[in-house]
Amino acid sequence: MPDPAPADDPTPADDAPAADTPAPVPLLAPRDGLPPVIDTPAALADYAAALRAGSGPVAVDAERASGYRYGQRAYLVQLRRAGAGTGLVDPVPLDDLSAVQAAIGDEEWVLHAASQDLPCLAEIGLVPARVFDTELAARLAGLPRVGLAAVVESLLGYSLVKGHSAADWSTRPLPEEWLVYAALDVEVLVDLRDALAALLAEQGKTEWARQEFAAVLAAGPPAPRQDPWRRTSGVHGLRNRRQLGMLRSLWEARDDLARRRDIAPGRVLPDAAMVSAVQADPQTEAALLELPVFRGRANRRLVGTWFGALARGRALAESELPLHSRPGEGPPPVSRWADRDPAAATRLQAARTGLAELAAKHDLPVENLLSPDLVRRLAWTPPEPRDPETVAATLRAGGAREWQVELTRDLLTDAVNRA
Repeated sequence: MPDPAPADDPTPADDAPAADTPAPVPLLAPRDGLPPVIDTPAALADYAAALRAGSGPVAVDAERASGYRYGQRAYLVQLRRAGAGTGLVDPVPLDDLSAVQAAIGDEEWVLHAASQDLPCLAEIGLVPARVFDTELAARLAGLPRVGLAAVVESLLGYSLVKGHSAADWSTRPLPEEWLVYAALDVEVLVDLRDALAALLAEQGKTEWARQEFAAVLAAGPPAPRQDPWRRTSGVHGLRNRRQLGMLRSLWEARDDLARRRDIAPGRVLPDAAMVSAVQADPQTEAALLELPVFRGRANRRLVGTWFGALARGRALAESELPLHSRPGEGPPPVSRWADRDPAAATRLQAARTGLAELAAKHDLPVENLLSPDLVRRLAWTPPEPRDPETVAATLRAGGAREWQVELTRDLLTDAVNRA
């Protein structure tokens, strides 16, 4: 690639690399200049034609407004392909992005942490046939840091400026410095893909990566969470089912309001405020308004909504109250295994020890060798008979890929047969 725009007279930092290690070159501007935002059908058609005429994989990224808006909608889509350059697509005013989808066809998409972006891209009709996930590839290759900036610096020698990933990308018009940041996110993705592919081939992990990328695609959009209110920060501080019922009612009221206003729920009412309200159990609206956060102007106007939700939860019949945990959630917390089932604790320890050694041997994170949840389930409820074929079938049923099954089947068979 041509040399990117260098920093102006950079001053070495105190933690600058040693003299024999070249300092990373800052990426400060797109190599072809900052392209205009594509926000009209005509501009989209022109860029789609350029994509179709381009060659090789397509770098793709998306920016959301997490923490500001309700849901995970894409507010900017960045693409780059050799021969087509970079496109910054604003999906908000564009109802139909099928021209982009058709232009890419079956070509490989290159994304970093693909599972984060694929759902919001699918919502606007952009779905890949093949992917190369540079974050996942970096994990399989055993790189110590797998964030985009860290991997780019390690393998390509460039430094990416951080700072706008958590911005409110629903802002219009988007500031130029944000657009520069967004364009740079796809600037070197294809180069990074090639470097990682070479590293994986050198380590004999190309087939592992192919299976992992296929699994990312096959996973599809995440299923709706059961009882999402249970993910409220601080919920474990609630003591009884009545309090859980009040929290659920308050969470549902907040979620409904957030959805209607298209605001992130936490900006409507923080989790900590909901838990505090449940614990205080105010008997009047005035008492609720005495609590922190609820004294603010916005929540004073909504006091009837919040107090009504608490009252509904308080009035639930005993049979309608939520359980302390959902039935069928899987094994209990590992900290309780030694008391509840010492043999299961022994099996899990053996499995974890063997997997840690195997992961170290192949230089990859143990969680990428096999899902920790699948390991816990196997140790808590071993299959019968406890032979390699049955263990392998159990692993496949739990979503393990063939390369994972081949590597772990024998050691896990040994683990589940521990007394």
